[in-house]
Amino acid sequence: MAKKKENAQVISQEMLAPDIYSMWIRTEAAYEAKPGQFISMYTNDGSKLLPRPISICEIDSAEGRLRVVYRVTGKDTGTEGFSKMKAGDTIPLIGPLGNGFPYEKAEGKKVFLMGGGIGVPPILELAKQIKCGKKQIIAGYRDSQTFLRNEFEQNGELYISTEDGSVGTKGNVLDAVRENALEADMIYACGPTPMLRAIKAYAQEKGIECYISLEERMACGIGACLACVCRSKEKDHHSNVHNKRICKDGPVFLSTEVEI
Repeated sequence: MAKKKENAQVISQEMLAPDIYSMWIRTEAAYEAKPGQFISMYTNDGSKLLPRPISICEIDSAEGRLRVVYRVTGKDTGTEGFSKMKAGDTIPLIGPLGNGFPYEKAEGKKVFLMGGGIGVPPILELAKQIKCGKKQIIAGYRDSQTFLRNEFEQNGELYISTEDGSVGTKGNVLDAVRENALEADMIYACGPTPMLRAIKAYAQEKGIECYISLEERMACGIGACLACVCRSKEKDHHSNVHNKRICKDGPVFLSTEVEI
């Protein structure tokens, strides 16, 4: 079913770390949203026509609310405008978009929930909803600004890696896995491409089923423009080439389906 643009309402906003903001929004999208999906948020600047895809961090369907945690990536990017919004402001958006994590497959299994950088927030709602045998959350940050740490600690066993070694394991999420001798039967991951590439290789080496959520610049957000394609193992029925549309076919893929 085609999604319609709506004027949602900002409930609250706060800065969690330098350039990292958390916004709660009252929106119809909350009633259908699933972990791993995203919303496309429009700026109120008429010179910026395209929306910005923002991953969903938390879902409160009972109250019709969504939480997004996003990074301001510079002036004139749209995200700076979002960061200045206050309770009561309206924000045009479309959602929920894309597919979500197939977390129902994790029942009874040992699981890694892995997030890196701004790929950390989408893992939170997944951690809250997933039912598995053993839930191991591995979050990777640049430094000691470990946003969402308290929420993760309430929803699983948390392991942290930081690039500068200020908290947890020095290095990346896989360094934390090795340092703590962690094991899993299934992996769900979201983060920058180099991290996902390494996780995909790790999963193949260990024979672990792995689902990855790809980060990509998008234009339309609904699969029409083919601006956010990735190389796929099988031919896409839409374009008849070896491509997948990250916004429509993803952003979550079985790792062996895509080339990254």
